[in-house]
Amino acid sequence: MITLHEVYEQGTETVKEAVRSFGTRHPLGPATADAEPDWKLAERHFTSVIEVIMGTAALAQPDAAGTVRRAENAARQLLLTLNTLPNYRCPICVKQGRGPL
Repeated sequence: MITLHEVYEQGTETVKEAVRSFGTRHPLGPATADAEPDWKLAERHFTSVIEVIMGTAALAQPDAAGTVRRAENAARQLLLTLNTLPNYRCPICVKQGRGPL
């Protein structure tokens, strides 16, 4: 399964900005303007997004690799879509009841 870091490394500038934005939604400490992202938490939440998508995807592909690839592509698209919204919250944080930034 692709990692958030790999998405960043392989992505265009728009994708890289979306990954950085997703990271800032997971601050290490108090949510301040200069807070460093908790990349381990952001990575876990990105993996969870892919797993949720895989769990809800119709299994049209005869192999698991096709399902994983489609879920990874959908997760990339979700990052890009979320990045167009001001002050969005990570969907996994919302699901887990983490407070707003």
